[in-house]
Amino acid sequence: MTTLDMLNRWLIIPKENENLEFKEAKQQYDKTKLLEYCVAIANERGGYLVFGVSDKPPRKVVGTQAFLNIGDIKSYILSKLHFRVDVTELHHSDERVLIFEIPSRLIGQAYQLDGKYLMRSGEELVPMTQDQLRRIFSEGEPSWLEQAAKTDASSDDVISLLDTQIYFDLMKLPYPTTRDAVLDRFAKEGLIKQEDGSWIILNLAAILLAKRLDAFSSSLARKAPRIVIYKGIDKLSTQDDKQETKGYAVDFDSIVDFIHSAAPQNHFIEQGVREEIKMFPKQALRELIANALVHQDFTMTGMSVMIEMYSNRLEISNPGLPSIKVERFIDEYQSRNEKLADIMRRFGICEEKGSGVDKVVKAVEDYQLPAPDFRVGEIRTTAILFAHQDFADMSKKDRIRACYQHCCLLYVNHQKMSNQTLRERFKLPESAATIVSAIIKATKEAGLIKLDDVESSSTRYIKYLPFWA
Repeated sequence: MTTLDMLNRWLIIPKENENLEFKEAKQQYDKTKLLEYCVAIANERGGYLVFGVSDKPPRKVVGTQAFLNIGDIKSYILSKLHFRVDVTELHHSDERVLIFEIPSRLIGQAYQLDGKYLMRSGEELVPMTQDQLRRIFSEGEPSWLEQAAKTDASSDDVISLLDTQIYFDLMKLPYPTTRDAVLDRFAKEGLIKQEDGSWIILNLAAILLAKRLDAFSSSLARKAPRIVIYKGIDKLSTQDDKQETKGYAVDFDSIVDFIHSAAPQNHFIEQGVREEIKMFPKQALRELIANALVHQDFTMTGMSVMIEMYSNRLEISNPGLPSIKVERFIDEYQSRNEKLADIMRRFGICEEKGSGVDKVVKAVEDYQLPAPDFRVGEIRTTAILFAHQDFADMSKKDRIRACYQHCCLLYVNHQKMSNQTLRERFKLPESAATIVSAIIKATKEAGLIKLDDVESSSTRYIKYLPFWA
């Protein structure tokens, strides 16, 4: 039951979210739009739609005359959506407030209106992707990682098919003195399970620790990353094309080393430095390859993580679409495969939650490279590292992306961007302050950054924050 105390708490929250939406609706509100919000909020696990309150802080209770007959609107929603929404009328400072309490969708079901499966995305309602719908419809079933890669396996099969040594090496644990102790550890880790006196090797164990993925199945073997190196900037001429055959943990370092060694030299930061430096920083490669492996959609068949190197860029892509917007990769984290991510973190293969992309951006800045780009296609998510470019050759879009990422990087490290910090990022002299100001202005106009609330009287020392801060 919604109360005035709950409403007062909602009025002071910083911003709306997937489970709470405010609408002024002073006189009336469109019934179809109401139904759409009910569907979208239900698909986001339920929440509240509040009429009679301004949606921008500081919020004010403005009152609403929409849907004066509560019984009628409740019946209308039930008849159209086939789920019940409770409606409460409150009076706050003599103003009428109407609150729709929307239940969560059922497990394994997504709600729709006229064939549209809706969800919240910022200020908008958008259709759910096929990727998101697949995840919902498979709820309550074992995930792909929890399914069997091999059944009726003997103890000898487990040891011969999986690289048990690499597991203990990566965990920095002594290898057990008995085979039973190895099997016990793997069972407790959720990599294998016993059934009727034999073992089931789960996909999680195989994808991480297989000595050969094709020893399990051809479909599992196709989950191995594929590496293609092209001679130019397009796919016309291939220099190397290889499909890995081992589990991710077994082969990860060799994949990173191969890509790193195949990259061209970065002559632009070799000057004055004795050691040879490759174009792409190794830490960025590790993070982006690990992210692609961890965040892929394993339910998509016939697809794998792709690592493609061109003469002017490196593209790392994975099947599946992200659950968060690309603009928030640097500060938010939501893994599609949490168990896989957890083990790979403990293996030391990838970073702790939410600390990977910021390290990529920092390494790219140190190597004087253009800002990485993250793109979402129809069925794949792609991260792109670019070879060195002179500032004069960067497009406006490149400069805006670099400005935004630089601002995010500083913010997550409890600092703030200024004209000076951005000049240093681009390795520009103080005389270029006007040029950098134009980049900041363009990034601000694109809605990606904003002025710090504590503004300086001097434009020279103005600070900036990401739009979401």
